[in-house]
Amino acid sequence: MVNRIRQTLRQGIRALAVPLNRFTGGKLTPNMVTWFGMGMHIPIAALIATNHTVWAAMLLIFFGLFDTLDGELARLQNRVSDQGGFLDATTDRFKEVVLYTGVGLLLASGSHPRNAAIAVIACGASICVSYVRAKGETIFATQDKRKKYTDLNKLFRGGLAPFEIRMAVLAAGLLFSQVALATAVIAVLASFAALQRLIDISRALRA
Repeated sequence: MVNRIRQTLRQGIRALAVPLNRFTGGKLTPNMVTWFGMGMHIPIAALIATNHTVWAAMLLIFFGLFDTLDGELARLQNRVSDQGGFLDATTDRFKEVVLYTGVGLLLASGSHPRNAAIAVIACGASICVSYVRAKGETIFATQDKRKKYTDLNKLFRGGLAPFEIRMAVLAAGLLFSQVALATAVIAVLASFAALQRLIDISRALRA
């Protein structure tokens, strides 16, 4: 289901990337898009912290598409590289830290300030999802040096709550003023996803 959503989004963004690349004469690089998309998550977090949740949700959805646009531009411009993949994955983690900081500030200023702890759990669990996967990929890269980054990046991609799903849940919570609930759902899903990947990688290593 998640892969089907990814493919649908990718097709739509590819249709946008082709004319955009032509209009800019190829001067708009994938890394520019990646950095710009990450930077725009700072004002989104500020909107969340100040309880402008609907605006935050709309911007989060819009700039969430940038995560696909940079990849499509890279393919169009023949600029797919390990460095680009590393930058993309790393900036996604920065985005989450910034966003959950905004969520934590919003919840701390509400009638139940202890709910801010939910944002901390959601952030920590989300980072663990990526850390477990990255650590597993590192071990496999050490064992089999013939594997390329693009092949390693496809290992252990499964799970209950990948980055796109976490952002979709957060956007829905912002849109319907259910931020605490959405963050709690992310915390639970990400915790299970991290555990699931831990088990999958452990089994793969034993094999």
